[in-house]
Formats: sequence, C-alpha cells, structure tokens
Amino acid sequence: MAHAGIRRVFTAVERAELWRRWKDGSSVSDVARALGREPGTVHSFLSAVGGIAQPPRRRSKRALSLSEREEVSRGLCAGWSIRAIARQVGRPPSTVCREIARNGGRRRYRAALADSLAWGQARRPKVCKLRQQSRLRTLVDKKLRLDWSPEQIAGWLKRQFPNQEEMQVSHETIYRTLFVQARGALKYELVRHLRSRRMMRRGRTATRSGQTRGQIIDAVSIRNRPAEVEDRAVPGHWEGDMITGSNNTHIATLVERTSRLTLPSVITQTRPPVIT
Repeated sequence: MAHAGIRRVFTAVERAELWRRWKDGSSVSDVARALGREPGTVHSFLSAVGGIAQPPRRRSKRALSLSEREEVSRGLCAGWSIRAIARQVGRPPSTVCREIARNGGRRRYRAALADSLAWGQARRPKVCKLRQQSRLRTLVDKKLRLDWSPEQIAGWLKRQFPNQEEMQVSHETIYRTLFVQARGALKYELVRHLRSRRMMRRGRTATRSGQTRGQIIDAVSIRNRPAEVEDRAVPGHWEGDMITGSNNTHIATLVERTSRLTLPSVITQTRPPVIT
C-alpha cells in the first residue's frame, strides 16, 4: 500500500506506454486513464520535458560495467592486488585504483552501490547553444516576439551569418529550448508567439481523428427540449450555465425559467487546467 504524501513514479514500462500514446495523438486525459493515473500527474511529467521524449541513456563503453565491478569486488574479497584485479577485468591498473578509491576503499567497496553512483554522476546535461551564445539568444528572442516561426529564424540566420557557425541554430533547437524550460535560455512566455499556440510539443503524426475530447458523450441538443420548457409556461424547470474567468475561476448559475429565480452563484476553483 502506498503511503499518503508519497508520489509513485512512473515505471519504465509506464513511461514507454505514455510516450507511445502521446506520440499517437492521445490526450493527457486518455493517457492518464490508460495508465490508471491522475491527469495532473501525466501533465506534470510531460510539461517538465515540454512534451518531447528524451533519448534513452546509454552506458559509455569506456565506463566499467556492473559485471566488471563485481569482479573488482570479488578480487578485493580474495585479497588480490590492484594489478591482479586489473588483469582479471581487462582494465588499466589506474582505472581500477580510482574506482576503488572513489567508492570507499578496499574494505567498503560494493559493486552495486558503486555502479549506481557512477550511473547517477554520469548525467551531465550539455548546455544548449542558445544559453552559451548571448548574441544569438538575443536575436532569436527578438524574432520570436515579432511572431517569426523557428523555421524562418533558422533560415534567416543562415543567410545573415553564412560563415559564423556560432550564430546559426536549427529550428529544432529553438523548439526544444522553448518547450524544455530546464535549459533556461528562452522565456516560457515566448511559446505564445508560436503559430501552433501549443504549450507542449506534439509529433507531426499526432492526430485527433476519432477522438471525443471536449465533447459530451450521448449529448441531447437543447433544441430537443419539450415545448413546456421552451415557452416557460410550466414552472419548475431550471437552466444551468457555467462562466469561466481568469486564474482558473468558474461561476456556476441556476435559473428557474418561469420565475427567473437565480440561485446564489457558486464560485469554484479547480486544479490547473490540463492542456491537451
């Protein structure tokens, strides 16, 4: 049983299914329903990366593998020298020496823990080009505010600075820098200048055909209401309405059609809207 206040993270299988459905054009609500999670949880996961799937991490061939670290651990337990362990795993003695020293030494070395720490420390996100080049960032920012598309900006930069690689950037880099705010180069407000008006990235093959998002299932048209309701002849029929305001506020009203009696308005404030 999950404890209150502890958020269950997505498993690898859930993440794969989430990205598959998102790329196929499913809405946040549809994805959440398929995974048995809250829409807000799925939305938070997607918005953190701008709706862009991150490439899977791969271990460098130069780094020690878990099996090699287990061989190091066995060698230490057997009392082998550094050079003997290095010959066993096929690595330079200096590599084995540094591996043992940074993970507790001979007495405290544990293969699983050392491998886990190495995997975490290997994550060194590259600083994006727009964050490195302030002049380039200023130009891109200015053009976006003039409602230029990233494709137009990338093409203009190539013609304007044909021999200056540092002043050129691809449209994909601009999109990723906008949607993935962790890059910290372009302000999130600039997303509103994009022609798609989307706050997260969707794939070119994503489609909404056949989906019923934003529609009431088995809805009955207001034109089909009885005549006694239409002409307000019989009291007791109520009409409801919802008004949506700023800051995600809503006012619900109920009006009796014959007497025009209006019940006190109900002001509600719900969770942040899910962008689909």
